[in-house]
Order: sequence, then structure tokens, then C-alpha cells
Amino acid sequence: MTEQAQKCPELAANVVDIRRFSTHDGHGIRTTIFLKGCSLACAWCQNPETISPRIRPVFFRGRCIDCGLCLEAGGDAVSQDAGGAVHVDTAAEADWETLTRVCPTGAIAYDAKRYTVSELVEIAQRDRVFFGEGGGVTVSGGEPLFLPHFAVALLRALREEGINTAIETALNVREEFLFEALPWVDHVFADCKLIDPEAHRRYTGRGNEQVLANLAALLRSDRRDDVTVRTPLIPGITDTVANIAGIARFISGIHPGVRYELLNYNPLAAAKYDVQPHLTYVFDTDENPRMLTRAQLAEFEDLARANGVSNLVTT
Repeated sequence: MTEQAQKCPELAANVVDIRRFSTHDGHGIRTTIFLKGCSLACAWCQNPETISPRIRPVFFRGRCIDCGLCLEAGGDAVSQDAGGAVHVDTAAEADWETLTRVCPTGAIAYDAKRYTVSELVEIAQRDRVFFGEGGGVTVSGGEPLFLPHFAVALLRALREEGINTAIETALNVREEFLFEALPWVDHVFADCKLIDPEAHRRYTGRGNEQVLANLAALLRSDRRDDVTVRTPLIPGITDTVANIAGIARFISGIHPGVRYELLNYNPLAAAKYDVQPHLTYVFDTDENPRMLTRAQLAEFEDLARANGVSNLVTT
């Protein structure tokens, strides 16, 4: 165990998922750790279970076998209709500890588990045999810097073990949190979703002043070549000529060699909202758009190039 992990062995955070063999969250093969908690609430969030910092119960109807074992312990939160189908109200008061334990299929579960720094470092150590050349650990979310002390302790502990590290951040955090983490990070994937402040506020719940200020500070720093700026292409919201052109001009005007990546829309994220009744997805199920075609992506890539970006990352 590293000195940093030894100093903070019980420093803990809620983790939604630990995804192994990831090839989309940085260079090489990676283990991605999704921390819970975010200061934004994007209407299209791909990981809506990470927005709230609290651990919540969830019900996966597709896993339920209607065995009824949860009925006795569920109280008003669990019912069974005339056809035998079980229904679970995760917003109701209940003994969720017991319910998650008695459910044989995991249909009733918590949306996160608590891990200490040392536990996550041990998991990464077991995975490092798969990392190969350039792989490592990516800390994502949610917003990893929503919990800055935990994130810094974890990143430092990983780096001291010789493990390559990356973070995926929306940048809506205090600048000092970002720069406290930076010495322990090999690469930063920084979102810039919307250049217009009112549109940003409408779709994420916050303005983009802090985001743009942090992005500018990153791209002016001596770590600017270790930054990839990303824009998720959300149909009708972020995938507009004005937005992509505006972001491209902003980032290339600060750092002409900036790495810029356009992320295709993921329609599968809509299914996650079925188990997050407290959240509303930006698209209705019937109108959920498809991924952009390769030709559509190429048009936005050309637009970014025309507005100053020369180092475009294509996926």
C-alpha cells in the first residue's frame, strides 16, 4: 500500500461502477472508476445514477422474477398486482437493507457501493496485468472532483504505485480542486458541452462561467498537451453549427494545438432512466434519436477544423 493510501486508508467515497477492460475512457486498456456525485444535472446524462452523491435503492424490472420474497419486508414500497407482477416504489420508506438482501436476482439493489482509497488501489493492482502499454485507471463520474480530497488521495496513491491515471471532468468545480489533482494525473478529459451560458444553464442546471474559466486555465498551463477537450453531440442541443464552431474557436484561440474530441450520442442511456424515477430524460422514449451517422460526424469535424482546431481526435 502506498504512503498516501496509508495516510488515508479509511477515506471513502460512493462508487457506482468499476468498469474493467474499458477502451473508451483514455489510452490503452483501462479500469474506469465511476464516483457518485456531480454539481451538474445534464438533461442527457449518460450516467444519471452518478448525479446524486447519496446511495439510493433502484429496481430493475427486467431482472425481477416475481418470486414475491420481497413482499413481507417491503411494506408500502412493494406490491404485487393481480397478474402477479411485483412493483417496487424506490421513493418510499422501507427497510432497503433487508430488501436488497432477500432479492435473489439483484432486481432490488443499491446504485452504489462505498470504497476506501486502499480498496480501490488494491483493485487497480489486480487489474494492472491487463493494462499493457499505456493503459491504467480513469477516475470518472459523475464528477470525480466533486469529492476533491478523495480524488486527490486516490490519484496520488495510484500514481505512486506506477499506474497511469486519467480523469474525466465536467470542470464545474473550484479551480484549486482541479490544480490540486493535476500533479497526479497523466491525462485530463475535460467536457465543454455548450458555449452559450443560457443554454448551458437550461440543460445542465448551471451556467458555464466556471467551466470555461477552468478550461482556459488548463489550456494555458504547462499541462495543456495532456488535455483532451470533449463535446458530447446531443441531437438538437449540442450538435449545432453555432455551438461546435463557438467551442472550436474558444479552445483553439487559447491553445492552437488543443486536442478536441466529438463524442457521438448514445441512445442506450435512455434505458437508465427507467430505474431513476426522480430524474427526467431530455428525450421521450418514442422520440429518442439515433446515433449520428459517420457522415454527420464528419461534417462536425470539418466545422471544428474550419474554426481553428487542427488536432481533432476521431472515434
